[in-house]
Amino acid sequence: MIHVIASIRVKAGGVPAFLEIFKANVPRVKKEHGCIGYVPTVDADAGLPAQNRDEDRVTIIEQWASLEALHAHLKSAHMLAYREQVKDLVKGVSLNVLKEA
Repeated sequence: MIHVIASIRVKAGGVPAFLEIFKANVPRVKKEHGCIGYVPTVDADAGLPAQNRDEDRVTIIEQWASLEALHAHLKSAHMLAYREQVKDLVKGVSLNVLKEA
């Protein structure tokens, strides 16, 4: 199993519109072969000094059965359509693909 942390920088004020589009796609993603978990999150104020909060960031926490499943996900028709829908809302994306140590 692999874990993916996708950090999506959204244009100022665009998080609600981004999440509406993103959440509409989640049921399709969860039906994909190899998808174990797929959830959007936003920063919570935990009052911790080391916390790096950003109101214009959405973090996607994903779990996939394999790298092959992740690669298939990224090429799927619904993900291509999703990226087209959010392209004017997204400033940047960074990925961390992780395996158990």
